[in-house]
Amino acid sequence: MNDNRLVIGTRESVLALRQTEIAAKKLKEAQPGLEIRFETFRTVGDRILEKPLQEFGGKGVFVTELEQAILEGRMDLAVHSAKDMPMELEEGLEIVGVLEREDPRDVLVTVKGREMPSDLIRVGTSSPRRKLQIEGMAPFAGRVSCQTLRGNVPTRLKKLEEGRYDGIILAAAGLKRLGLLDSPKYSFRFLDGGEFIPAGGQGILAIEGRPGSRAAKLCEAISHEESWRCLLAEREVLRLLEAGCHEPIGVYCQAAGKELLIQGISQRGGRVLRACLKGKMGEEMELAARLAAQLYG
Repeated sequence: MNDNRLVIGTRESVLALRQTEIAAKKLKEAQPGLEIRFETFRTVGDRILEKPLQEFGGKGVFVTELEQAILEGRMDLAVHSAKDMPMELEEGLEIVGVLEREDPRDVLVTVKGREMPSDLIRVGTSSPRRKLQIEGMAPFAGRVSCQTLRGNVPTRLKKLEEGRYDGIILAAAGLKRLGLLDSPKYSFRFLDGGEFIPAGGQGILAIEGRPGSRAAKLCEAISHEESWRCLLAEREVLRLLEAGCHEPIGVYCQAAGKELLIQGISQRGGRVLRACLKGKMGEEMELAARLAAQLYG
C-alpha cells in the first residue's frame, strides 16, 4: 500500500459497490487525501445462479477470488457483507475492520396492490434459515411454499414483479443502502429481529485484509466496537455449530450500553430450538458458547 493509495476489492453487483463506497468514504474521512481505487470481481457465487448455494460450495464462493487477490498483493482490502463470509478465512487474512451495523432485520417484499393468495403463498428465498422461520410464522404457517431465489437485489425484485413469487425475503440493510425503501412499487413488511432471527453478521460490513498492515490499521481506526463484538459473538456461535449456508441457523447479538443480548434459532432432528441469553460487554465469547450449546440440542 502506497502511503496515500489504497486498492479495495469488491463484488461487481450494485449493492456490493455501494457497500464498498460506504467503507471508502469512512476511510477517506479518517485519512484526508487518501486515494482509493476499486477492483471488481464476478465471483463463483455470482456466476452460478441456477442452483442454491448449498449445492456448489457455500459461502466461500463469494470471497475466494478477492482473498487470492489480497494474498497476491494486487489489492489491499476487500469489503464483504459479513453474513456472506465463511468461518475459515484464507491463511494470512483476517477481518481487520467492522463498520457500524445497519438494520439487521429481514423484510418480506410484495408488489404494492397485488393481494396475497388465500391458499398457497409462493415465497422466494434460498435461505434455509428464512425458510424455517417463514413457514412457521403467523399468519403464513401451513400456507407457504418456499422456492429458490438467487441473483442480485434488482434481479430478485424483477422476478417478483414478473409474478414468479407472491413475496420475497430480502435483508433490510441492502434495501436501505440501495435506497429502495422509497420505491412506490413495493410493500415492505419488516420482520422483528427478536422473532425472525437474522443471519449471523446480517447488516454488518466487514473489511478483510492482512493483519498488521497499514491498511488494516486504518480500518481499525474506523471500526465500530459494539458491532465488532456482536459480529465476533455471532460468528463464534456459527463456528461452534459448524454452520455454513446449509443449516437453518439464525443468530443475532445486540449491545445496549454495557449489556449484551444474544438470540438464536436452529433445527435439529426435526425440532426447532430457540434460545436467548443476556450478559455483559466482554462476555460475548462465553455467551456465544452457551447459546451454541442450547441450539445444538
